[in-house]
Amino acid sequence: MTIAALGDSLTAGYGLPQEDGFVPQLEEWLRDQGVDVAVMNAGVSGDTTAGGLSRAAWTLTPEVDAMIVTLGGNDYLRGIDPAVSRTNLDGILAAGQEAGVEMLLVGLSVGGNYGLDYKAEFEGMYAELATQYDIPLYPDFAAGLRAVSGMGEGMSEFMQADGIHPNAEGVRVIVSAIGPTVLDLLKGVD
Repeated sequence: MTIAALGDSLTAGYGLPQEDGFVPQLEEWLRDQGVDVAVMNAGVSGDTTAGGLSRAAWTLTPEVDAMIVTLGGNDYLRGIDPAVSRTNLDGILAAGQEAGVEMLLVGLSVGGNYGLDYKAEFEGMYAELATQYDIPLYPDFAAGLRAVSGMGEGMSEFMQADGIHPNAEGVRVIVSAIGPTVLDLLKGVD
């Protein structure tokens, strides 16, 4: 099976040796579970949902059986209107549906620096789209880190110096948490 991981720097493995990034660690985790899988890195550092939408068609090649969509972080960091981000994600999921691939949408828990209405609309778009497309939602990419470390200072040991990107151990924790959801997704692949 082939999974395309369409995302930004969190998917691409920013700041890490190639083997320590999200995609290689997820592929290794899935293989350790007995799944014959290749995870394709379609992550681009700095990418927004608009960039992901522009790459969706060429990412969904005939050999792709499933797609994990992990986009939105850079939209949030730039303060892009959640309605714009939602439209872009909608386009990506529509392309995946048209290609007939199983999909997993991965959301984000964001801060309140743009206000509580922005936060609610931004975080809510993921659940709305997952329901619209009848696909699984993993609500927060960093859920595994939050579960292991709690909030605040405890998370720093899992982060690179920039405080945004996980280090290799942080990626391992993220993969351990999201892995079972990806494994369930692959059960739907023909």
